[in-house]
Amino acid sequence: MGNRRFRFGPAGKPIDLKGDLLEAPVFLKKIGLDAMEYEAVRGVNISESKAKEFGKIAEENDVLLSMHAPYYINLSAQQKDTIEKSKERLLDAIRASEWMKSYVVVFHPGYYLDWGVKKAVELVIEALKDVREEANSKGWKYAWLGPETTGKKKQVGSIDDTIEICRNVEKCRPVVDWAHLYARSLGMSIKSKDEVVKIIDTIEKELGNESVHPLHTHFSKIEYNSGGEKEHHTLDENEFGPEFGIVCEAYKETGIEAVIISESPILEKDAIKMKNICKE
Repeated sequence: MGNRRFRFGPAGKPIDLKGDLLEAPVFLKKIGLDAMEYEAVRGVNISESKAKEFGKIAEENDVLLSMHAPYYINLSAQQKDTIEKSKERLLDAIRASEWMKSYVVVFHPGYYLDWGVKKAVELVIEALKDVREEANSKGWKYAWLGPETTGKKKQVGSIDDTIEICRNVEKCRPVVDWAHLYARSLGMSIKSKDEVVKIIDTIEKELGNESVHPLHTHFSKIEYNSGGEKEHHTLDENEFGPEFGIVCEAYKETGIEAVIISESPILEKDAIKMKNICKE
């Protein structure tokens, strides 16, 4: 994975790159970035040959790949059919990750619905065990499963949820979206370095050293309403939180490695800005 302490990159193809996806790793290296999340949010639509080529170019340019699985995944749905289709979408993402050697498949686990937290999380775990078993049987063992902390209060995806999921599923690591945690708490959390340190320490304590080497994270400023997440904003939009400075200070204090994926509307430009904030 390359022991670079902090890696930065965009969620998706850089906005200033006019060429093909295959040109992204060279472009990122040139501007000083070394990570990229491949966005399969509308479905996994990459051929095996292109995925392998992309992975090879990324590796040659020391760009660490991750993948965001399709948005339409709900592993705690009330309809069995929805769960089955969600598992298929996740397996599509795992297969493509195997081709391109993306190290983690990020996904939103599901919704609480009328189940309540405990039951919803149990359903997610059950579905993910099936997914992992199926992936293993096909020899797809490269990518980790990465349940992401989510931005809406009705979604499975608190820190506790993601830890509980990963505690029960093989090769699973939490993906921490700091903006989502901020929006989910309606701006009441991710307000101090100590709080971020506490979250990181909890993940490490519960899931072991590997979960924070690296800790896979997303960042942007975010706007929320009463239900949580509304939309992502750029780092310069100061009326929104959270602050990246406190997150970086916490990373330094805990001594972890981290991958920081920019979900700002200006993707790589804010990834560079975050890298610079972390240098100071």
